[in-house]
Amino acid sequence: MDYKLVFASLKQTCEDNISLFSELSDSTYSPATQRLATCIKQIQEHGQALEPVVASFTAVYHHYDFDAQMPGNGYRSLVKVLLSCLLHIIQKGQYIVANHGSAFFREEHNAAEMEAYCSALCQLRALLHLAQRLINDNHCGQLYSLHDRELSNCFVQEYSSMHKACFYGRCLGFQFSPQLRPFLQTVVISMVSYGETFGKQQSGLGIAALSLLTSGKYVIDPELRGAEFERITQNLDMRFWKSFWNLTESGLITGFTRMASNQVQVNFPLTIPPVALRLPLASDPSLSITVSPPVAHWGPGPVHMRLISYDLRDGQDSEELLALSRSDPPSIVHLPWVQPQPRSPSLLIHFHGGGFVAQTSKSHENYLRSWSKLMSVPILSVDYSLSPEAPFPRALEECFYAYCWALKNCHLLGSTAERVCLAGDSAGGNLCITVSMKALSTGIRVADGIMAAYPATLLTTDASPSRLLTLIDPLLPLGVLAKCLNAYAGACVDAVTPAAECPNLSAFCRDTAVLLGDLTQGASNWIQSFLGPARASGSSSSLALTPRRASTSSAHARGDPTEAVGYPEGFAPLRSESLAFVNLTSCPLIRNPFVSPLLAPEALLRGLPPVHIVASALDALLDDSVMFAKKLRAMGQPVSLTVVEDLPHGFLSLSQLAKETDVATDVCVARMREIFHQEPPKDTKPPGLN
Repeated sequence: MDYKLVFASLKQTCEDNISLFSELSDSTYSPATQRLATCIKQIQEHGQALEPVVASFTAVYHHYDFDAQMPGNGYRSLVKVLLSCLLHIIQKGQYIVANHGSAFFREEHNAAEMEAYCSALCQLRALLHLAQRLINDNHCGQLYSLHDRELSNCFVQEYSSMHKACFYGRCLGFQFSPQLRPFLQTVVISMVSYGETFGKQQSGLGIAALSLLTSGKYVIDPELRGAEFERITQNLDMRFWKSFWNLTESGLITGFTRMASNQVQVNFPLTIPPVALRLPLASDPSLSITVSPPVAHWGPGPVHMRLISYDLRDGQDSEELLALSRSDPPSIVHLPWVQPQPRSPSLLIHFHGGGFVAQTSKSHENYLRSWSKLMSVPILSVDYSLSPEAPFPRALEECFYAYCWALKNCHLLGSTAERVCLAGDSAGGNLCITVSMKALSTGIRVADGIMAAYPATLLTTDASPSRLLTLIDPLLPLGVLAKCLNAYAGACVDAVTPAAECPNLSAFCRDTAVLLGDLTQGASNWIQSFLGPARASGSSSSLALTPRRASTSSAHARGDPTEAVGYPEGFAPLRSESLAFVNLTSCPLIRNPFVSPLLAPEALLRGLPPVHIVASALDALLDDSVMFAKKLRAMGQPVSLTVVEDLPHGFLSLSQLAKETDVATDVCVARMREIFHQEPPKDTKPPGLN
């Protein structure tokens, strides 16, 4: 995308709109027209200021890429997001010029749309200024301010006070693939409705179902939706996030997921008792070492996992394995006339994502089932204990123990384990790397390769250009990210108690059915809202979070960092009336190399298996992937990085929602095939990416 053409088109569009409004008579110059004219002038001013800024980034941001063949870093992402915003403004501006005189032109609606994107452009201008600070203060090629606490604190303070609601209302998801926007709308509507009644005395999913009955107001009022989402992401505690994210664990939802995904012959949970294991040393198999069960925080305890296999294989129906099953009876499709397949030479061990605080293997079954079929490999997915109830190192201990148990008992899993791959997304990607580091330090066999999708390799709130995207990301806001990181480090300030069990199956299914119905209706209503009549003017006048520009006096009164940031004279970002509280990751444990592998010394990383990282250009954790890949390459370690376009964090769980998610999933499968030494299917081509 040529930024010069975008800015030239923006300039022309603004001039055309200004010319249009100047020619209108007094009788046709309504308050909405005045709002449009004011927005266009502000956009014109922002555009003039931003073009040289973008030019300065494009001149240097290639220095921060992993390599010339795979361009991608937070600076590129910020420019891409800005240009996406400008293209939406250009499209809307051209529509206004062409249709302003039409009888069907909705002036109030278009004024509200243009105001929303004007606010978003203002905030993006502030983010680019912060990114300029990062470039000036960091060494060339360095994306993180690892030793500049002042700059990182400044970034967190800016996030806390800057207006964010505009990115969650009319502009929600503008930077992502268009096919994903209805899904994002549904998620945000569900979250704000769920947050409205969270904490009330309801059981099971009744809270979700009851709250979504009133979700219509958030469908028809984007400004209210954005303001409420901003409030939720800034102020609600970890109990809310765990509760909302774990809605995907409900039986009816996972049941629908299973019906829509590939059917497999083996799918049941296992519970492994805490028994010490003896494994051979990698350097001398005649010697062995004892691997203790996980003990952190509450002593030895069982480890839970799930076995998924498209084909029934030898060992998977053995009495020894079925005795470990947590389901009665185990979910095995065993047709009498079909003989079990031989053991696969490959074994995939999977660690799920969820910020270390939520979800299990059930939430990730959709793509795991597909992987098992595509690669003809059994998959063992580990249900490690979650934070903040089980902070570091419990999850790492359980994942490492599960890895060791799988190596020792691969014959029960339908594999000979000649080739072993570790795979995980987000927090699971972190665990793939740290489990391998622990295997190296213990002296046992390491896996043959790692496929880490958008992994978290630096669990701090240190500033980076891609982390600036947390201001606009509906799936990974900084406040939520910081809560997850602090929870894993054991520094969570929220008191979390386990969710209450649903009293009976019928109530559970009834609540879930209502929830699913409202989710579907929310998506449908969102689409219809574009086709229906315009909202009455002034409907957003009662918003609790109204953006405003920070005056010098109010900045001093609130301790606002505007002056410290040093914005250009005459410019200040919009401020929120309600400040966010972001608890900085100041706990020393967060810099432990087994928590933040990006900070690990070379001695702990040398000897890692080939690491294949698949990241997204629009993910707030992109710079984690880029910097970790560059660190491994500098050490001479085998590593690859693929950066996919137009997708948010967590794209594996969004497979089949858009063409881009399918392409990204294919990339992940291709990298795992390389580890397993499998040939790609003859009827498919290697995925091509920018």
